[in-house]
Amino acid sequence: MANFAKPENALKRAEELINVGQKQDALQSLHDLITSKRYRAWQKPLEKIMFKYVELCVDLRKGRFAKDGLIQYRIICQQVNVSSLEEVIKHFMHLSTEKAEQARTQAQALEEALDVDDLEADKRPEDLMLSYVSGEKGKDRSDREVVTPWFKFLWETYRTVLEILRNNSKLEALYAMTAHRAFQFCKQYKRTTEFRRLCEIIRNHLANLNKYRDQRDRPDLSAPESLQLYLDTRFEQLKIATELELWQEAFRSVEDIHGLMCMVKKTPKPSLMVVYYAKLTEIFWISASHLNHAYAWFKLFSLQKSFNKNLSQKDLQLIASSVVLAALSVPPYDQTRAASHLELENEKERNLRMANLIGFNLDTKLDRGDVLSRSALLSELVSKGVLSCATQEVKDLYHLLEHEFLPLNLAVKMQPLLTKISKFGGKLASASSVPEVQLSQYAPSLEKLGTLRLLQQVSRVYQSMKIEHLSRMIPFYDFSVVEKIYVDAVKHNFIAMKVDHMKGVMIFGSLGLESDGLRDHLANFSESLNKTRAMVYPPPKKASRLGEILPSLAETVDKEHKRLLARKSIIEKRKEEQERQLLEMEREEESRRLKLQKITEEAEQKRLASEYEQRKTQRMQKEIEEREFLEAQALLLEARSRKKGKKPILEGEKVTKQTLLDLAMNEQMKEREDREKKLNKLSKTMDHLERAKREESAPLIEAAYQQRLVEERVLHEREQQLEIELSQQRHEGDVKEKNRLVRMLDNKTIFQERVMHRRQAEFERRRVEREEQISRMIQARKLEREAMRKKIFHVRSEEERLRKLHEEEEARKLEEAERRKREEAERKAKLDEILEKQRQRERELEEKAERQKREMLSRPLVEPRPVEPAVPTPAAPIAVTTAPAPGRYVPRHRRQEAAAAQVAAEPDRRGIRPDDRPALSSDRWRSDRSDERKPSPFGVGSKSTWSSSRPR
Repeated sequence: MANFAKPENALKRAEELINVGQKQDALQSLHDLITSKRYRAWQKPLEKIMFKYVELCVDLRKGRFAKDGLIQYRIICQQVNVSSLEEVIKHFMHLSTEKAEQARTQAQALEEALDVDDLEADKRPEDLMLSYVSGEKGKDRSDREVVTPWFKFLWETYRTVLEILRNNSKLEALYAMTAHRAFQFCKQYKRTTEFRRLCEIIRNHLANLNKYRDQRDRPDLSAPESLQLYLDTRFEQLKIATELELWQEAFRSVEDIHGLMCMVKKTPKPSLMVVYYAKLTEIFWISASHLNHAYAWFKLFSLQKSFNKNLSQKDLQLIASSVVLAALSVPPYDQTRAASHLELENEKERNLRMANLIGFNLDTKLDRGDVLSRSALLSELVSKGVLSCATQEVKDLYHLLEHEFLPLNLAVKMQPLLTKISKFGGKLASASSVPEVQLSQYAPSLEKLGTLRLLQQVSRVYQSMKIEHLSRMIPFYDFSVVEKIYVDAVKHNFIAMKVDHMKGVMIFGSLGLESDGLRDHLANFSESLNKTRAMVYPPPKKASRLGEILPSLAETVDKEHKRLLARKSIIEKRKEEQERQLLEMEREEESRRLKLQKITEEAEQKRLASEYEQRKTQRMQKEIEEREFLEAQALLLEARSRKKGKKPILEGEKVTKQTLLDLAMNEQMKEREDREKKLNKLSKTMDHLERAKREESAPLIEAAYQQRLVEERVLHEREQQLEIELSQQRHEGDVKEKNRLVRMLDNKTIFQERVMHRRQAEFERRRVEREEQISRMIQARKLEREAMRKKIFHVRSEEERLRKLHEEEEARKLEEAERRKREEAERKAKLDEILEKQRQRERELEEKAERQKREMLSRPLVEPRPVEPAVPTPAAPIAVTTAPAPGRYVPRHRRQEAAAAQVAAEPDRRGIRPDDRPALSSDRWRSDRSDERKPSPFGVGSKSTWSSSRPR
């Protein structure tokens, strides 16, 4: 890091590095200078350095460097010169926007450039290969390589600037301007994701503003200028959200505006409220919330009528028609009738929330249907005179749907009115804030309402009706659509009807038969039947209590014993739990102590930091006072240098800052008084001159006015006479034209009757053809359904057969596995029994060998003598081999043979010799014998015998 004596030197060094192509090093040097603690007081050269710094950041697309530098510069000039920070930020945004536009223009130029060697060829081979490999078009590739990086940097620029300027009362206007430019960026390039993030950023800034109320330089929302800036930003956000069709974000923007109004408890200007309700109508219409849409239109109508003085009669009529049609489009039944209690509570909270957004104050104790409902809205429209302002067609439609009873002709009379109403609409000339009004959007809802009213009125008159006749009565929909409509109405208890498709009729019922009274009647009938059954079959008498207790006494004692054992185990568990809790408390106490120690250390660090900040603030204050003293001295020198004959500064006296300030203020006050005297004298002179001019011109103005009146009267009489003559000429011409056309009236009537007869015949022919076609289709569908039933029956039968076969196979496999398992268990048990016998015999042999060893050791030792080997008899070999004389050396192979012969000759407890044992596990028997029966120097014995007989 290079240390510069002056900031100008760092700027010169950066320019030198830029000239040799080392922009990154130049940026790093300027960054080190700006973040250095040496230059924390604002100077004019720092502004030039910041301009060069942001230019390098934009050229190199270093958003992180730009953010760090701007934050440091804000700290430097926050209390001294905020306008400098504002200029730097504006320059930064201008450069970023300019670079993005240049990249976009360059991409378009690359796309439109003619770079083809062979004019007869469509594309070059390398272009074809690149397009097939990358899967991108030329424009997409150029946008990704050229435009996208600069757009990312521009978006990062907007975010950085908003983060730096947030919640700063001195930079509110710049913050609002940046937010508006970011909104326009999202709108121009259709950046929906960035728009959502931008809205969330602004929303978090406002939340932090309310959270940290003791923040320095915090904006005051109660001030009219601050409130207006925040409202303008939110309304611009709402407009862009609706234009981008981000309806969820638009609704959140409406909630933000409403929360801002509730926060400051002030209502914005009527022009902004018109935009607010206009956007609410669009949002509610998209979300199919027709009731809230109608209430929003009603509030919009009230605002336009009350505050828009330039509203024409035609526009007022169109808005009133929209209000009435929106109210009629609301379904005539309650859609929350069969909902649960939780759903009703949620619906009530939602309605209260929507009513607050619209501006209707509701009582939370009232039900939803008592205040915010279709009937209440229609009655209010009639009482407030909204219906009287609508067009005649809308009035006729309202009376037809709400008051008249025409079950057979309702749809016929309604259709021409809807056709006329659909043609109304357009942009309002005298209400620019209101969107384009198109009454045709209400046509589907009104057709559905007309269908419901017709079904309701028909159900009051008829008990049943053919489907064909009803379909002819409703020209709006096919019967399938009508069926969906009446199913929804029956679900919400609006009408009671059923459809018999086999007979082709609709059966109408009465809602009174399905009321709560029927349920009460059935409940009463059930109670009466229960009483009758109790009288006919009385309950049995209770037996003796002792007889019930004695049989279950043993079971009770057993249960009590088990309960006591369980209680004992519970007590032990509780003791263990208590010990565990004590250990946990000790652990928590230790962690609490460590946490307290950590908090104490952090507090000590904060105290040291605050002391450091305090010393730094005192040093900065001292520097500011010195600078102010120099400025005051320079001001006094300048003031005294203007006057001749005075000393520029006091000589031989002690000059303080306050003395210099007082002298400078006195000089300035004297100069101001002299200027005011001169201005007063000049104003009196101008006043006399102006009065004289007006006295001279007054008679001339009066004479010119009288002459103008005479000329205008003559011109008016001449134009009136000319209009009378033209009207007489037009009337004479119209009378002649009427006499000429009267003779063709009979021919017109004859032609009209001929056309009507021909159309009627064509209609009858097509109706007959349609009925025949429908009958053929019904027959074909019956045959198709019959074939499908047979096919389904065959498939199900085959599946059932395969399933049974599979189950039988599984049962057989399971039984076989069980049998094998039993055989394996029996075989294993036999093997275990044989092994147990084997081990028993081995133990007996070991005990016998131990006895022999003790007998051999108990005999006295004598000197060995040469003895003649006797010829063994057939019965004596075992005895000679097994019991050699003590002290005589016996070879190893002879000892092994003797031991084996002894074992073979000795029967077990059951009298079975080893030769008679079954030949099972011979290898294991041989290995065990070889391990356990090892030779000993004193005779035949085991390893344990040899180890136990060693001399101590």
